[in-house]
Amino acid sequence: AEKRVRQSARRHVRNKASLSKMKTLVRKVRSATEKEKATTALKQAVQYLDQLAAKGVIHRNKAANQKSQLTRLVNSMK
Repeated sequence: AEKRVRQSARRHVRNKASLSKMKTLVRKVRSATEKEKATTALKQAVQYLDQLAAKGVIHRNKAANQKSQLTRLVNSMK
């Protein structure tokens, strides 16, 4: 049980850092004003969302929903 506590503490720190980075990348896409910058930010965000979903940090449906939403936002830009 003590080992589990240590493991979950390490994972908690790693997951928290990953989620923070994910939020930052999503924020970059949303705050981008030019379509070119938004497209490059979207590419980074999508890649990272896929990584987190593969590792099980976030659910794959959450990743898919976020990617869809961000893609719609970027496509609607002029």
